[in-house]
Amino acid sequence: MTDRIEELAKRFGIAEGYISEQGDWVTTPDETKAKVLEAMGVPLDGDGVLPKPARMEDIAGLSDSAFWPPFLVEQRAWGFSVQAYALRSARNWGIGDFEDLARLAEYAATLGADFVGVSPLHALFLAEPERISPYSPSSRNFLNPLLIAPDQVPGFADVATPDVAAKCAMLRETELIDYAGVAAVKIPVLEELFALFLKTAPTETKDIFEHYCYEQGKALEIHALYEALSEHMVAQGYNAAWTTWPEVYRDPNNIAVRDFARAAKTRLAFHAWLQWTAEKQLADAQARSRAAGMRIGLYLDLAVGISPDGSACWQGGPAIARAARIGCPPDPFSTQGQDWGLVPFSPVGLAVERLEPFKAVLRANMRHAGALRIDHAMGLQRLYWIPDGNTAVDGAYVAYPFRELLEGVAAESWISQTIVIGEDLGTVPPGFTDTMVRAGLLSYQVFYFSDEDGVWRAPHAYRREAMVCASTHDLPTLRGWWICNDVDWRVKSARATETEAVIQRQDRKHDRKRLLDALMGAQALKPDPSYIEASEMPDDVIVAVHRFLAATPCRLLAVQLDDALGTVEQANLPGTIDEHPNWRRKIAAPIEDLNDRPLFRAVAAAVATERPKT
Repeated sequence: MTDRIEELAKRFGIAEGYISEQGDWVTTPDETKAKVLEAMGVPLDGDGVLPKPARMEDIAGLSDSAFWPPFLVEQRAWGFSVQAYALRSARNWGIGDFEDLARLAEYAATLGADFVGVSPLHALFLAEPERISPYSPSSRNFLNPLLIAPDQVPGFADVATPDVAAKCAMLRETELIDYAGVAAVKIPVLEELFALFLKTAPTETKDIFEHYCYEQGKALEIHALYEALSEHMVAQGYNAAWTTWPEVYRDPNNIAVRDFARAAKTRLAFHAWLQWTAEKQLADAQARSRAAGMRIGLYLDLAVGISPDGSACWQGGPAIARAARIGCPPDPFSTQGQDWGLVPFSPVGLAVERLEPFKAVLRANMRHAGALRIDHAMGLQRLYWIPDGNTAVDGAYVAYPFRELLEGVAAESWISQTIVIGEDLGTVPPGFTDTMVRAGLLSYQVFYFSDEDGVWRAPHAYRREAMVCASTHDLPTLRGWWICNDVDWRVKSARATETEAVIQRQDRKHDRKRLLDALMGAQALKPDPSYIEASEMPDDVIVAVHRFLAATPCRLLAVQLDDALGTVEQANLPGTIDEHPNWRRKIAAPIEDLNDRPLFRAVAAAVATERPKT
């Protein structure tokens, strides 16, 4: 059997091992290879017909490269990045929504910005609103209905009440987002609006909705069925995860599920209507951003995998490797490795289905995006699989048909006229970034990681074919970095000892000096000895960081809204669940008040001066 496993592992792209962060060779055990093969649907006993392996071709002669708008060849652009749910406004319902996103884009356009970037807007778990990570979606093909702005839905004036207005005002005042509270107010109002739609919408409007449902086909039907059934199950004392439901409901093709669907047709239509409404509002936000003068508009984000208990996994299919999760092997910062709890595409299943599930996800996310970031883009070449029953220590790298996936990205980007950014942070396979860039994707460069031999890289040394940013949602904000807020949180969450923290704080003090030296050396900041002793990062330094990044040749620059507002806390602390309020923080000011923030105006002005539209 060992020889058989070795043969199949080679044929289906399971790596013999990998080089660890310490430079050691780690061999993939045969037992792990066997489990990964089973997760791919490859029989080990020699009986039956083997599935077709994915093609692993040389990528030297890619047939096409991804879309670039003509202006980006000669010019550089910039924009803001933010968590959509985190937006504050005078009118929202305690959570940022598509109307907030549209208004932010319209305002940012007046400052010279060409895009507004957001974390994934994917469908989560409406029946369990506390499932909030945008990177652990139920489905990447559909949107999160909690981001709908009910006050922008036709007929809202007929269902609005003082009680709803009072509850929304209270939800707007909370420091952190109360997802359960938002859902408790927003969903009943959306139900009333749907009932009104059924009664009063013009025939042509209903026809447009029916055409949308027809176009979305089986995927929307199954997603709406999952949403309705998960609501029913939660009401019965289960939870939204299909893996916890009674056995007869765990397969969408079972007769019990079909019986439920027949009895709940109106509820299924409601969930389909939610998706239609969400997509209309997202499309409107993109149209308004472009009408306001943005050359890119919305810059969306694609998560690397799906939740094992969401609608996409429930639907299944050969491309969904239900018996595996994505993660990464052990490294000095995570000695037990990481299990991200996300289900990958199977390269075998993708070959069987001619990449259609992958392309469908791209189409869904590019449809209303001027740019799309692919999270953990190394997954186009390989992913670290952890088969069921194993820990992250006992995983294996699985190869993907890199050339075919890149060509699929390129083709879809041209159809939708979407710029593509590949997030290539972390352990990157040799040559990956160069290959990705040759295929027309932009690399993803972060200021914090741009030092070489202890010296911060000068602006001219950054890659041209890239998007650059100071920080991300998974990293400390600039002001938080300066005061070691991330180090403090590692201690609070038991991810570092106080002894380790003392060393990290001392290292950070040296990093602060290196940062100031780099900014002054690039003439982005005037020399001032008081900066190094400042207890908080001075506004001048925050502005200088962005002036420094704006001077790079990188085609795109994303200004994190939290940094432009001088925020200390970061959106997410990787590796934590309840120890840190991940994905719950709101931005520091309502979008109507951004112009009243001196630091925000100074950052925007500095970047716009360095990157003017011509």
